[in-house]
Amino acid sequence: MASVVRKIICSAKAPAAIGPYSQAVVVDKTMYVSGQLGMDPANGQLVPGGVKNETKQALVNMGEILKTAGCDYSNVFQCNHPARAAYQVAALPRGGRVEIEAVAVLGPITEVSSAL
Repeated sequence: MASVVRKIICSAKAPAAIGPYSQAVVVDKTMYVSGQLGMDPANGQLVPGGVKNETKQALVNMGEILKTAGCDYSNVFQCNHPARAAYQVAALPRGGRVEIEAVAVLGPITEVSSAL
């Protein structure tokens, strides 16, 4: 059986993981990005200004992780949206109001309809 390559992705331009997990993991050509909080990577604190600013910062952080792997948001979503995961939690780390995760496919993407 052929082996599959697994690579840990770590960007210094995004906040370090708070717990025992990686910012992202690439397995073959699929990248799993851990949930990102609206934290400033310079000081590790949530950005001020509430949920809107935290959301923007979480997406900036995710963008830096995607860049480290050689891709961008077009590898996550564009016109055909990805599968969705939704969670209810009692509390996010550091009192965060939003956490965003993603699954990206590395390399060029060709859209194919699966309608029967």
